[in-house]
Amino acid sequence: MNNTIFVLNGPNLNLLGEREPSIYGTTTLADIRQNCETRAAGLGFKVDFRQTNFEGELVESVHQARKEACGIIVNPAAYTFTSIALLDALKTFDGPKIELHISNVHTRESIYHNSLISRVATAIMIGFGAKGYELAIEAMAGMAKVS
Repeated sequence: MNNTIFVLNGPNLNLLGEREPSIYGTTTLADIRQNCETRAAGLGFKVDFRQTNFEGELVESVHQARKEACGIIVNPAAYTFTSIALLDALKTFDGPKIELHISNVHTRESIYHNSLISRVATAIMIGFGAKGYELAIEAMAGMAKVS
């Protein structure tokens, strides 16, 4: 049974808890990972949780998800607005994809308003803070086809 949800995190998210806490809060990425794993386990799913500052590594994770995941939750961070490579990789994944952002990007500077990734996302989770990850796990558990 493939019940693994890939949770992919882009550049600078390793600095959560210390980077701009007024925007992103004080919860660390390690805290988010633990919360995701706990919530997923309660729903009968596993989490493969990753963070990278490198675009190609994020693309490779999507490629791996094609064979190993029932769904992808992705916080592409800055790559949301710039990465055609990530967009193209996500197009190759047939399962559900949730784009996630900790802050409400639409209340921020206009550079953050045009997501390339939204074009291929099944759903979008924006502005729920670190709790958005757990909400996305719950949503994905309902959307994913487990075989």
